[in-house]
Amino acid sequence: RTVQPVLEDAEKELEEAATCLGATRLQTFTKVILPSITPALLTGFAMAFARAVGEYGSVIFIAGNMPMVSEITPLIIIGKLEQYDYAGATAVAVVMLVISFILLLIINALQAWQRRHAGAPA
Repeated sequence: RTVQPVLEDAEKELEEAATCLGATRLQTFTKVILPSITPALLTGFAMAFARAVGEYGSVIFIAGNMPMVSEITPLIIIGKLEQYDYAGATAVAVVMLVISFILLLIINALQAWQRRHAGAPA
């Protein structure tokens, strides 16, 4: 949903100007359209990845829970808690928390970059 508003707000005149100046469709895409949607694409990718990091139920339902094949970190944490390995569960949880905070920082930076690139006030 981050790319759709950018594509809707894209100025058709820029594409038409590129075509009038002799640009091919590929050149128009790579030189006009892609630079304007890159921040939105990166933000969308980061948000999708951040959401996927915390996914639990659907992964177990679809992929199963085969040790060393389709294990996910929430399952590792639960397994450690069931074995009363609180230090291990805490360590895995802290690593996931740090990764989540880094992703949040990247997403916020990308959104700020997108606002600056689009000319909107930050």
